[in-house]
Amino acid sequence: QAKGHAAEVLSELAMIERLLLHLNDEKPARSFIPSDAELHFMPQLHLLTSKPVLVAANVKETSDIINDALLIELYETLVHENVIVLPVYASIEAEISELNEEERSAFREEMGIQETGLSRIISEGYRVLGRISFFTGNEKEVHAWTIREGTTAPKAAGAIHSDFERGFIRAEVVGFDELVKAGSFTAAKGLGLVRSEGKSYVVRDGDYIIFRFNV
Repeated sequence: QAKGHAAEVLSELAMIERLLLHLNDEKPARSFIPSDAELHFMPQLHLLTSKPVLVAANVKETSDIINDALLIELYETLVHENVIVLPVYASIEAEISELNEEERSAFREEMGIQETGLSRIISEGYRVLGRISFFTGNEKEVHAWTIREGTTAPKAAGAIHSDFERGFIRAEVVGFDELVKAGSFTAAKGLGLVRSEGKSYVVRDGDYIIFRFNV
C-alpha cells in the first residue's frame, strides 16, 4: 500500500513539473492537457487560470460575424487558451429590451433571431460550468433548480431539501417540453410520458420531477 501511495505521489509530482513549465510559458492552466490518470488531481490544485472563461464579444449591428476582422483576431488570440468567444449584438439586444413581448417576437422573427444574446450567454455559461436545470412545481407555480451535470436523483432532491435526499423513494419524471404539450402532469401520466426512476437515475437537463420520499 505504501509503495502504491509513493507511486501516486511521484506521478502527481511529474504532472506538477509539466504544469509548471506550461504556466511559466505564460499559458493558462485550462489549456494544459493532463493524462486520463491525472484528471482527478487537477481540481485539487484550485488554480485560478483553470477556471473556464466565456467572452461575450460585442459586435456592430452591421457586422458580418464570419468575416469580422476584430472578431477573427479575438478568436485566434484566445482559441489556444481554451476560451469560448460568443458574439453578441448589444445594440440589437438593447432595442429588443425596450419592446413588449408581442413586439419582441415580431422583431426577432423579422431579424431571424431565434434566441436572444442573453439567453445564449446563460446557456453557454451553464454548459461550460457543467450545470443543468430541472423543474418542480404544481398547478400554480414552477421552480427551476440548478445542479451539476451527472447528478443522481437523490442528490438532486437534496438540492431542494436534505429530507428529500435522506428519505428518497423514487422520482416521477417527465421532460418539460412533453409536460407542456400534454397540458398537465396528470395528462402526461395518462399518456404514458411519466417515468418512475430510482436512486441510480441521472437527472437530465429539462426534467420535470416529482420526488417521492419518506422521513
